[in-house]
Amino acid sequence: MTYLSNLALLQFKNHARFQLSLGTGIYLIAGKNGVGKTNLLDAVYYLCSCKSYFQATDTANIQHNRDFFRLDGSFYDPADPHAAPDSPDVITIKCTPRKKEISRNGQTYDKLSAHVGLLPVVLITPDDIELIKGGSEERRKLIDMSLSQLDGVYLQTLIRYNKLLLQRNAQLKHFAELGYFDAELLATYDAQMATLGQLLYEKRRNLTAQITPLLQQYYKRLSAGREVATCTYKSALSYAPYATILQQRRTNDREAQRTTEGIHRDDWVFDLDGYALKKFGSQGQQKSYLIALKLALFCLLQHHKNTAPILLLDDIFDKLDPQRIAALVQIITAPPFGQVLMTDTQTERVAQILQQLSATFQVVSLDE
Repeated sequence: MTYLSNLALLQFKNHARFQLSLGTGIYLIAGKNGVGKTNLLDAVYYLCSCKSYFQATDTANIQHNRDFFRLDGSFYDPADPHAAPDSPDVITIKCTPRKKEISRNGQTYDKLSAHVGLLPVVLITPDDIELIKGGSEERRKLIDMSLSQLDGVYLQTLIRYNKLLLQRNAQLKHFAELGYFDAELLATYDAQMATLGQLLYEKRRNLTAQITPLLQQYYKRLSAGREVATCTYKSALSYAPYATILQQRRTNDREAQRTTEGIHRDDWVFDLDGYALKKFGSQGQQKSYLIALKLALFCLLQHHKNTAPILLLDDIFDKLDPQRIAALVQIITAPPFGQVLMTDTQTERVAQILQQLSATFQVVSLDE
C-alpha cells in the first residue's frame, strides 16, 4: 500500500503556503466552505496523475497575482523491500504560465506519461454528476484515465491515436479548402488509426466487463440491494472493424471535414433495473451509482497494481441517507482500502459514524 507521507503546497489555488504530514488510514479534512479542502485533494490527485481533476488548464491553479505554483509530495510504500521511511519517493510539480515540470526524486520526466500509473489514485467528488448528466466526453475521460493508470500501453496508444485523429481531421479540412481529395493519403491515416482504435476498443471492452460485477456488488451494498446497476459499453466497433467503418464513412467525413465515427465517439450507458439513470434515477441513486462505479475502478486498480490506490473523497455524503453513509464508511474502513482522505463540512456526523465502527481516524482542521 502506497501512501502520501508529506504534502506541501505553494501558491496553489487559495493556499499561499501549506504543509501536512500524513500516515496510513483515514484522514477527515474539516473546515467551512471556501477554506480549500477540495484544493488539498486536487493537489494530491495532481501529484499522482500530472493534472488537476477540476481545471482544464494548469495555469488556472496558480494563486491569483502570482506567477507560479509548486507541489511537493512524499510517497512511501512499506511493502517495498527497497524502500526506507527516511527516503520516500518525492514528486515535485512546478508550473508557470509557460511551463510545467514534474520530477521524481530530483529527476525531471521527459514525458509525463511515464509518471501516470506509478501512484494510483481515485477521486470521488460532487462534480462527478457530470458523468451522468454530461456528454460522452466525460465518460470517455473517466475510462481513459482509469485505463491509463492500469496500462502504460493503453496510454501510449491513446496518445498516438489522438494525434492521428487531429492530423486526419486537419487533412479533411485542408482537402475541402483546396477543392481536391487524395484518397491514398487519407488511407495512410486510416490504416494506422484502424490498428490503434481496434486495440483501444478491446481494452475498453475488457475493462467494462471487469468493472460491471464490481459496480453491482458495491451498489448493492450501498443501496441494500434495492436495484441492479449496469454499465453498457457503446461503440461502433462492436458492429464492424474500424477499418471498415472508416471506409464506409469516408463520404460523410469529407462533407463534415472531420472523422465522424470511431473510438473517439464511444460512450457508456448507466442503468438501474434497465432504466436510464440519467432520466429516472433520484439524486441518492445517482450518487450511489457514481460512488459504486469509482469504488469498482479502485478495486480494479488495486488488483492489477498490487497496491491500494490513494482514495480521495470530496464532500460525498451530501444527498445520501444515513443508511448509505454508514454503508459507505463501512466499505472504506475495511481492506483493501488503505489511505483515505475525505472532506466534509459536517465533521461531527462523519466522526460519529467512524467511531461507531471503531475506525481509527484523524481530523485535520483548516479552520484553525
